[in-house]
Amino acid sequence: MASTTFSGPVTSTAGFIGDVTGDVTINDFIKLTAVATSALPAAAAGNAGQVRLINDNGVGDDEYCLVISTGSAWVTAVGAALT
Repeated sequence: MASTTFSGPVTSTAGFIGDVTGDVTINDFIKLTAVATSALPAAAAGNAGQVRLINDNGVGDDEYCLVISTGSAWVTAVGAALT
């Protein structure tokens, strides 16, 4: 397997394959696209650990909230179950 080092941003039009290894450093902000709770995929083992930003706070309010998939449910970033 080849190994390549990049000094600038790396982009892909078809995605990347494999796991990210080593330290990941973010020198800027991460921008998440907010979705309604109804647009979240079903929580499943395949998306465990994913973080999403919702724009209706789970109950239709116009408030933002980070949610994390446990693999069996979406929970708020503080661990409360999403209703």
